[in-house]
Amino acid sequence: MKAIQMTEQGGPEVLRLADLPDPQPGPGQILIRVEAAAVNFSDVMRRRGDDYPVPTPSPFVPGAEVAGTVVALGEDVDGPAAGTPVFALVGADASGGYAELAVAFAPNVIPIPPGLEPDAAAGVVVAGLAATLILTETVGIEEGHSVFIPAAAGGVGGYAVQIAKLLGADNVIAGASTEAKRKIALGFGADHAVDYNDPNWVKTVRDLTGGTGVDVALEMSGGDRLTQTLGLLAPFGNLVVFGSVSGIPGRLDEAAVLPWLYDPAPNQSVVGFNLGPWFELRPSAAVEALHRLLEWVRAGQIRVPDTTAFPLAEAAEAHRLLEGGATTGKLILKP
Repeated sequence: MKAIQMTEQGGPEVLRLADLPDPQPGPGQILIRVEAAAVNFSDVMRRRGDDYPVPTPSPFVPGAEVAGTVVALGEDVDGPAAGTPVFALVGADASGGYAELAVAFAPNVIPIPPGLEPDAAAGVVVAGLAATLILTETVGIEEGHSVFIPAAAGGVGGYAVQIAKLLGADNVIAGASTEAKRKIALGFGADHAVDYNDPNWVKTVRDLTGGTGVDVALEMSGGDRLTQTLGLLAPFGNLVVFGSVSGIPGRLDEAAVLPWLYDPAPNQSVVGFNLGPWFELRPSAAVEALHRLLEWVRAGQIRVPDTTAFPLAEAAEAHRLLEGGATTGKLILKP
């Protein structure tokens, strides 16, 4: 089969098209013919060699999320039957989704609901489920809440804007770096969209809350953005950190820590979010949240972000664009 393989970590150029043996499903596994593989920032982090909670062996086929059709079932697997359209989490070891064929454990394989195309389905689990769990489990969005969502024209951000509004938030403030991206965020239902590259963006967000600050803020850039986003919070507010796309860990200096924890200690919380432990330690909650998301999608209450497709051989270019912040919606690879 054709696959994208990396034999070292580094820049996008380490992603190379290769001919590899077809994988075979082991006990409890399902073999899938991939029609679309999502490109997630976690793939970029593993390619770069960032501090990532899951080891990246070498050689390695990236890609954690695919959509396609079932080819074969491993031992002790009863379904879905061969030919069933499915989406799945893959790539727990060296065999990932940037390939013509991929293997997933049966509990991580879900039939695609009617009306959802494979290209769109490929990006539902990681981005959509992360946004759902953040806003329903990590923090509980309530009627009347104000929320700040960064990268609101992207995968997680696009879902998060819609879910926050669906859950009753009445002041969803989107952060996006260009006018075109801010327009997309407003199209998802954001009440306001701000340029968070503007030096005064924190004041702008606070002004949009009447100076009170937001009840919930999300952060995924790292570096100084962590301190800046903490400065958005209202008393009793919650900040959820779900990544560090800059590759630089978030920093909290003394000037930020003192008013947060000691003076005046306004009962604010900061929590880190990682999707993996939900499947490992709280799988029933993760599956329940996924089915809730799919019901929202089926009912037309949540719109799946637009996808941009690249041929499998152009995985390096997809990574360059994602890493450079030049994309909106979800990027997918087509074997």
